[in-house]
Amino acid sequence: MSNWWLKEVEMDKELLEKVMGQVSQELGIKNSSKPAKPSIGVTEFVGTALGDTIGLVIASVDPLLTDTMKLGKYKSIGIIGGRVGAGPQIMAVDDAVKATNTEVITVELARDTKGGAGHGSLIYIGAEDVSDARRAVEIALENLPKYFGDVYSNDAGHLEFQYTARASYCLEKVFGTPLGKSFGMVCAGPAAIGTVLADVAVKAANVEVVKYCSPGQGTSYSNEVILLFTGDSGAVRQAVKAAIDVGIKLLGTLGDTPKSTTTPYI
Repeated sequence: MSNWWLKEVEMDKELLEKVMGQVSQELGIKNSSKPAKPSIGVTEFVGTALGDTIGLVIASVDPLLTDTMKLGKYKSIGIIGGRVGAGPQIMAVDDAVKATNTEVITVELARDTKGGAGHGSLIYIGAEDVSDARRAVEIALENLPKYFGDVYSNDAGHLEFQYTARASYCLEKVFGTPLGKSFGMVCAGPAAIGTVLADVAVKAANVEVVKYCSPGQGTSYSNEVILLFTGDSGAVRQAVKAAIDVGIKLLGTLGDTPKSTTTPYI
């Protein structure tokens, strides 16, 4: 093997690591920070996070399963699965694929009654190297508390709001969001409240609807209405914030004032 070829490979690797480092810095991801994980003697285990979310990796999926699981070219995969919340996990994985050499393979939203009216989630992340898959899972678990910040709930239901100035491949794969554009999500259960919030959001700012989901259309028959939209960053944020204000008031009529799960970020 010639020396010039080795130098080219090393340069490509250094460039990739530099780009990933810059993205991580933009997202506020520290290379040294990793989710706390107890030692349980299972190599596939990475860690856990909010929403009964577990992070796992498989270094080499058995050939008997790769086609059945529709993994394509990938043998190494990272897995994010949660009982409560799908939006926070999707947003966290979107950050993870921005900062690592990985690709979202599939995202499935299970109907899960532990989340009340909403969904659970199952996300497969593909990588050529298992270390990349593991790092993507670690980043997703680290970022998950942020995206639970604008999830509000009481005994009667829940509200979920998400925003990013730059959508990446996970949001594109799940919702068809334009890559690199601002993205907003408004979600509420009961679905009746979500219907009003969808209307409030599009009236509040000049945004473009990407997708509208209801119990019988685009959800796993969850009692939710979900609106996904894009547009100018300021307009998207304005639309989300208008929906937050109205949503807290409406859900509050059915019980206590809805409380944020962590710290609001929008």
